[in-house]
Amino acid sequence: METAAFLDEVAKRIAAYIASKDEEGRVNPSASLATMRRTLDIQLPLEGHGLNAVLDDLDTFIANSVKTHRSEFMNPLWGGLSLPAFAGEMIAAMTNNSMYTYELSPIGTVIEQTILRRMSEMVGFPDGFGTLTTGGSNGNMLGMLCAREHQMVGSTKTGFDGRKSVIFVSAEAHYSVLMAANVIGIGHQNIIKVQCDDDGRMMPNRLEEEIAFARQEGFKPLCVVATAATTVRGAYDDLEALATIAHRENLWLHVDAAWGGTCLFSNEHRRLMDGIDKADSVCWDAHKMMGVPLICSAFLVKDPMVLRRLCDHTNVAHYLFHSEAELDDLGRYSLQCARRNDALKLWLEWRARGDAGWAKMVDTRMADAAYLEQNITDHPSLEMMSSRMWTNVCFRFTTEDSEVDLNSLNTEIRKRLIQEGTFMVSRSNIGEDVILRMVVVNQNVNRTTLDRFLERVVHHGEEICRGLPPLSEP
Repeated sequence: METAAFLDEVAKRIAAYIASKDEEGRVNPSASLATMRRTLDIQLPLEGHGLNAVLDDLDTFIANSVKTHRSEFMNPLWGGLSLPAFAGEMIAAMTNNSMYTYELSPIGTVIEQTILRRMSEMVGFPDGFGTLTTGGSNGNMLGMLCAREHQMVGSTKTGFDGRKSVIFVSAEAHYSVLMAANVIGIGHQNIIKVQCDDDGRMMPNRLEEEIAFARQEGFKPLCVVATAATTVRGAYDDLEALATIAHRENLWLHVDAAWGGTCLFSNEHRRLMDGIDKADSVCWDAHKMMGVPLICSAFLVKDPMVLRRLCDHTNVAHYLFHSEAELDDLGRYSLQCARRNDALKLWLEWRARGDAGWAKMVDTRMADAAYLEQNITDHPSLEMMSSRMWTNVCFRFTTEDSEVDLNSLNTEIRKRLIQEGTFMVSRSNIGEDVILRMVVVNQNVNRTTLDRFLERVVHHGEEICRGLPPLSEP
């Protein structure tokens, strides 16, 4: 098959997939893992099958993938499909530039610099910079590493004994802080989880108490990790209060805004991150609320030289880095060597939407979340399980029958939604309670979808309470 014919066939599949977002059908494949392993031809051959077989394999992959562009996909903190960003993803893969030096990715470097400086300005770091990373988990790790280098200058070279170093995080912080504790060398046990209030926000007075107690016990506080939109509730910590405490205690303040950073575009909702300019570093995922395809995440730092010192292992790479491009080679600000161009897709999307388009998107998502919350509040069999600050809507189905285990009931509701393939939504916990966490983030979600979603939740809840089995088995 010739190149042009092959690409035409691939393009047909892309167009058909994009158009299928409005078609009826399952949002997730019906086949189980065992069935896929047993029935699909996925073995690696000794002799290649050629381009025609590639098209067949693409068909198999698409047919057995979760349809994340469908409005019924509400499971994680991302979803949907943007055409400008998708175009950027394809071209980035085609051009196959690596982002470690200006020489190998000239326009890509200029674009990434432009994005990082603009995002730095938005969080209040006029002289800040950063790097695009593999996600919020990597961004949180970089923030903690910068905190270590800031407090113990030279530890990147000499190492340090982290057994007495502690980091303070929200009790509802993302689990990546544990990963980062492992990587930077302090261990999981030295992550101190600070109590949250009833809205899921870190309590400043409890942070003060935990810092004082840690010092009293002979531990060395390293940094505070605040959260701007927690994973489950979407709660925003009081950044003003936490910054005051952190800097009074001479601690680095990193803000995990992977999920909630996009509120900064909205004149109405940017107040959720008041005080962000007082942070020392921030991570912000464009592949979440901004709808850019995975992966696209920024790590921003107020003082770029801290990140530069953290990454000065690049100085020995004489085969890559040269003095004439020292200020422009992005690899000097990254722990990665080869790194794909994730800036192009975000740049194209931003150019297509503009700041005003992002602001409208945020305001629309928040209005839709408020609409869903109100419908839950008004329904006799549904109840909100947390206050709402962002677009996370945490609720459950309930019943007046005191003998019904509500945790088991809501676990079963979610299971039936997945089995019938109508909606994908997260099951989470708030305290001891199992809840359904619906996140308004997918740009294809509309209020008709939200209405249908609640209808199915109530339908399954009532069937379970009556002792009825699901219509079909998985």
